[in-house]
Amino acid sequence: MKQYNVLSVCGSGTVTSSMVAEKLREALEEKGYRITTTEARPTEALQLAQGGTFDFITYTSPLPEGEYGVPVVNAIGFLTGFGDEEFLEEIDGVLAELDKQ
Repeated sequence: MKQYNVLSVCGSGTVTSSMVAEKLREALEEKGYRITTTEARPTEALQLAQGGTFDFITYTSPLPEGEYGVPVVNAIGFLTGFGDEEFLEEIDGVLAELDKQ
C-alpha cells in the first residue's frame, strides 16, 4: 500500500479540513493508498508546504500566493458533495504522477 502525506487546509484549520481529510482517507484506502493528513489554516500552509514533508495539498479556503512545490487541489466540491468525481479524478492524476517518482 502506497503512503502519502497530505496537507488539508481550511479557514479555521480544524473542522472542514478534518472532514475532507477523513473522506479522502476512506476514498483512497479503497484504491490501495494510505494517507497521513495534517490540518492547517491558510496562513500556515505555505510554510508547512515548503518544509518538504507533504506530497500534495487539498484546500477549502483560498491559499495565499506562493510557491508550494507540490500539487494543490481545491476540495470544495468534495466537501459539498457537488463535485466528488471531479475532485477524485484530479487526485487520481496527482497520485499517478507521484507513483512515477
